Amino acid sequence: MDSFRQDDYNRSLSFGVDENSPIPRGVSRSAKGNSFLQGPKNHSERIRRSMGLLDQVATPGLGVSATPSSSLKYSTYTPSKLPIPSQYDVTGIVSPTPRRLKTQNMPADPMSLGSMSIPEQTRLAASLLMTPLRQPIASLESMTPSEVTEDFTLTNVNLLLEDDPGMSATAGLFEDFMKSFRVFSSPTDVFRLVAEYEKLCSEQVTMLNKLVKKANPGQNKFSKTVEVLNLLEQEKCTWRLLGSLYQDRQSAEDEETMDTGMDMERKSEQEISNSLFARNSSLRQSQIVVDWLERNAVDQIQDYYENVEFYSQSVCWENTLHSLQQKTAGVSRSDRQLVSHMDPDAPVRENKPLAELDREDEARLLKNLFAKIRAGQLEDAQRLCKKCGQAWRAATLEGWKLYHDSNMKALSTGNIAAIEGNPNRDIWKATAWRMSQDERFHPYERAIAAVFSGNLKEVLPVCRSWDDCLWAYFRVLVDQQVEQEIRENVQPGRESQPLPDNYFDKLLTTNKIFQDLQAFPSEDIEMQSKQKYHLIQKYLILGEVDALVEEMGEWLQDDVHRPSQHLVRFMAHVVLFFRGLGLDSKEEICTAIIEAYVKNLIDVKHLELVSVYAAQLPECLQVECYAHFLEGIQEKDTRKYCLQLAEEAGLDVPKITKTVVENIRNRDLTEFTADTGSTPAIDAATSEVDRKKIEAIDWLVFDPSQRAEALKQSNAVMRTFLGIKKHDAAKEVFHKIPGDTIDVIMKNWLGHAGRVSLPVEDDNAIKEYLCIKAYLNALDTFNDWFEHFHNKKPVEPTVTEGATFHQKVQHEHEEKEFKMELERWQHGLNSNTKAVVDNIYNVLLFPNGGWMVDQYTDDLMDNSRATQLQRLRELCIPLLVFLLQSVLHTTGQYKQALMLADVIASEEQQLYTVFDKDELRKLLCKIRESSIELLDDNLDALGYEM
Repeated sequence: MDSFRQDDYNRSLSFGVDENSPIPRGVSRSAKGNSFLQGPKNHSERIRRSMGLLDQVATPGLGVSATPSSSLKYSTYTPSKLPIPSQYDVTGIVSPTPRRLKTQNMPADPMSLGSMSIPEQTRLAASLLMTPLRQPIASLESMTPSEVTEDFTLTNVNLLLEDDPGMSATAGLFEDFMKSFRVFSSPTDVFRLVAEYEKLCSEQVTMLNKLVKKANPGQNKFSKTVEVLNLLEQEKCTWRLLGSLYQDRQSAEDEETMDTGMDMERKSEQEISNSLFARNSSLRQSQIVVDWLERNAVDQIQDYYENVEFYSQSVCWENTLHSLQQKTAGVSRSDRQLVSHMDPDAPVRENKPLAELDREDEARLLKNLFAKIRAGQLEDAQRLCKKCGQAWRAATLEGWKLYHDSNMKALSTGNIAAIEGNPNRDIWKATAWRMSQDERFHPYERAIAAVFSGNLKEVLPVCRSWDDCLWAYFRVLVDQQVEQEIRENVQPGRESQPLPDNYFDKLLTTNKIFQDLQAFPSEDIEMQSKQKYHLIQKYLILGEVDALVEEMGEWLQDDVHRPSQHLVRFMAHVVLFFRGLGLDSKEEICTAIIEAYVKNLIDVKHLELVSVYAAQLPECLQVECYAHFLEGIQEKDTRKYCLQLAEEAGLDVPKITKTVVENIRNRDLTEFTADTGSTPAIDAATSEVDRKKIEAIDWLVFDPSQRAEALKQSNAVMRTFLGIKKHDAAKEVFHKIPGDTIDVIMKNWLGHAGRVSLPVEDDNAIKEYLCIKAYLNALDTFNDWFEHFHNKKPVEPTVTEGATFHQKVQHEHEEKEFKMELERWQHGLNSNTKAVVDNIYNVLLFPNGGWMVDQYTDDLMDNSRATQLQRLRELCIPLLVFLLQSVLHTTGQYKQALMLADVIASEEQQLYTVFDKDELRKLLCKIRESSIELLDDNLDALGYEM
């Protein structure tokens, strides 16, 4: 061992102690002077020293985050730029110390420290030093004051005001993922994208940790927030695993084609191991899993493990040492049977205990050492050993390292390099194995020895979580394969120390590991293995992409335990990651996962995100999903914005807007009704569904290139409204179409096809639009006539019998006004009557085949549309004829009323074909009434003079 380690080792074994040795805990301060607590004269200096030590604790060095096998080449296969994780639940391993000092007596004003007694100052300093700090204060040095203020005042304070922020605290994560997805859209950036996902999750985890810590620990206020925090921590770790594994797997094929063979003769253990990892991708990925689990464990050490160095100083077992000193001096009255020597083997050799406080310190130290080894912080563990006066234990943690002497190949250079590793590693490993099985040692001490000797059976008892067990299994798997390779290629002339007989009894594989975890004796571990993120991690480690996709697809089918929004987001991005790597798997299920995410985004109205992820679906689903999304958008400006987003995402906007209108138009269809009465066209009430159909037309008028489609869809909606006598609704739809629509359609077509005639479909749509316009004008003029005739006719004044002269004069004046008003009314009636007659005849005598008759037909005609047009002719033309006959008869135009029969019977228009027998019979009866009126006027039955 190194000289400095040997010195520390010798000092820790020395029986005596100098006058500056610290007083052990539990011993009266009067037994030993201590400059820190002597009198009040250096009070300020002592406080400064305490605060300085607190600053050191607030910025702890995390050490080298590396696996204990960091000297091997394979430790570099895990990407080094990944952020340090914060997922390692060790609450079940280490419980808070029963002697932790409470902090409720801490003064609110720091200046009041001077009024405290010396023991109170000491307890305060100790309580501050033992307070766990999740976020190193040093990380704030890179932040500006404004950033720090914003972090604590705007984010955390606002969220703390909510009862339980839950999802609202992380709503921005969805948009952040979308931005990263668009920025790193190139296939060459796929692993940068994964690293960015991990970073985003890490930032959210840090923020939520701060938020939860500020909550009152006595209340279960933030249960939903904690649930989200746990999900994001698991997701962060899973992204890290995904990036590490698949980055290696992508390069594995190229590496396998390289010549990795090497002459094993006279190769060191480290070189043999490096060669094995270079050519064995499966083993390399197993080590990546170990590295990943260790990185996940780093942050939690600061939260759940007490700082052992503040319980013991540079002398090992200080209370036992003090007792032995007291006994040697003859002043000890204790009859406790303690060890009589201070060497490391004394407790086991003498089978006697240490002092009670030292046993507690020893147990606490061993738990912390195991936690640091579990987190890959071997150098930190060795530093902790020396800090606590156990340099010999730090030295024992060196024995596992693989031996390598670079001087064997570089003798000619004249430079002597340091020898790496342990040349007697096999002897050390056999000893460590036996120690791990010796029940006289503490369970955590045995577990530490078992980790480095590959004794899985002795590591598992101290594992309290699925992650711990997985780490132990893969740590041993790597150890077994490396050890086997070294022993098969051992240097000639050297015989290795034999391993225990049961070392290779259970050769591990990745599949066997997960089978064992699923059937683990601990019910908690077994249940954790069924958690969704652990299942995802399992399939990623096994490389079973198809099984992973199928599993995620089954979660979407579970209506009872629906995946959370964050989990669905993760699942969608994992599928997109595989697609980016060209790993096509279960395309239908992958599509269903992305579609589920799009629907989630629609439900929470993430406007900017829907178009981006809808574009990742097949074209038919793109249109369907985005059309469904647009149906819920009501504000006009928001509609325009959503269409712009769809265009930027590369979606087929014309198809989408057409689908939106068709979906709304076909909802709650009502059969056409017939009414041929002579009353004005009274509208049925416009429902909420009707209102949506009317407003849906706006989707098609934003873009002038869609004007033809807007006209067709508007015609379809108006056909429905006219058929159910909702004329006002039909008028609203009609007014949605800009007045220049026909000109725009013609210009668009000329720009597209030159002088070629319009398509039949567009030509027929224009004619239909004009037909509806004529019909609505006819109804409007009739309603105006009806209102004028029945409600605006002046009332003739009357005078009572025996009226006075004054009343008679007034009556004569009213008579004159009445005649003038009647004349004006009659003039208005004639004008309205002419307008009604003209407009109705515009419909009855509509050119180019008749009203609502397509001028051109082809084989692609829509049968349902043709049926609707015919049905409208059967409903509307008889209605207009009866209205016209009523107007003519009422206004005394009996001869013109008789002429209707000629118009109906004309073969050119063939209007008689749209009347049924009852309607014709009714019409003839009304014409007969007009004919009788003519006879009463001394004219013949047809209106001619006799």
